[in-house]
Amino acid sequence: MKVLVISNYREIVSTRPEVFTMIGMAKLGVRITIMTYPDAYWIPEFIKAGIRVIHFHPIKKLDRAEISFIRQELIEGKYDVIHLFNSVATLNGIQAAKGLDTRIFLYRGYVGNIHWWDPTAYFKHLSPYVHKIWCIAPGVADYLNGQFLFGKNKAISITKGHDPAWYNDVIKGDLSEFGIPEKAFVATMVANARPMKGLKYLIQSTKHIPQNIPFYLLLIGRGLDSTEIKNEVERSPFKNNIIFTGYRKDAMSLVKASSVYILSSIYGEAINKSVIEAMSLGIPPVITDIVGNKGLVEDEKCGLVVPKAHPQKMAKAITRLYHDPQLRMRLGQEAPRYMAKHFHVKDTAVQLKKLYEDVLKSSH
Repeated sequence: MKVLVISNYREIVSTRPEVFTMIGMAKLGVRITIMTYPDAYWIPEFIKAGIRVIHFHPIKKLDRAEISFIRQELIEGKYDVIHLFNSVATLNGIQAAKGLDTRIFLYRGYVGNIHWWDPTAYFKHLSPYVHKIWCIAPGVADYLNGQFLFGKNKAISITKGHDPAWYNDVIKGDLSEFGIPEKAFVATMVANARPMKGLKYLIQSTKHIPQNIPFYLLLIGRGLDSTEIKNEVERSPFKNNIIFTGYRKDAMSLVKASSVYILSSIYGEAINKSVIEAMSLGIPPVITDIVGNKGLVEDEKCGLVVPKAHPQKMAKAITRLYHDPQLRMRLGQEAPRYMAKHFHVKDTAVQLKKLYEDVLKSSH
């Protein structure tokens, strides 16, 4: 089985699960070729695994020259599958594979923004030429399948796995640089500045946390301190304990030094990578019950799940973990075991390979 993958592997951390899924499939005998940017960080790792790399990634939407380049590779390589992982790759790759005996696979990592009534969707995920879409969570697959007028089982959920070994060398950070006392109860969140993150509800939840708790909130990521969020912070009794770190290369070290990890998302995303990282580090999570988070945390077993956009319930969960250190310890111990059992990258490689095989068998 020959597979052509077109994806952006320039970013280091966020693409690692996908990278090692491809390497895992190569070890299982799949002949993979990667098309990616010439400066992609992971190219040496692909080559080390015996994966052929083509230093090319489309940069324009529906570009004739780029479509022609991809099509020529498909014809010469006689690929069984082309797997497209981002918007520009999808728009060009689908056109390149039209009329060829190559099965077209796409990828989807979050819920929303695809609608059956949007004509542009039929050039991408709703295209009749697409055979299957790898979704990283059941909620994403359910949403997509609900948009298809025909072929409702095109979207398939396969968890994007991690490897516990990736986190063995992460060392606890020193939170004293932020003026946080050694025995403080510290909540962390790592995020990009997006409305879907529900950050304002997390800030609002601090109004319901008892003020005698030595509570600190460490917000890690670019652009989180918007005017709206700063105004929310000013209304919090813990306003002096809410700290914006900005982007940090040592984000995981800071998370490992914390007491609890928070995900306050209110819609859109699925199987949040930062939660997987925190749980792999043994930090108990408190997450919201949005569709995309289904299966990420088993409530009361490896973390706590609260209603989205509900500051009081979020505060109650945080306060509970402070007052019950045994519960916090139990959830923290179970979290990495749960990740290893349900979110291992080896399983992702096996399941994705089987999905390719099943589609090829059914279409011959």
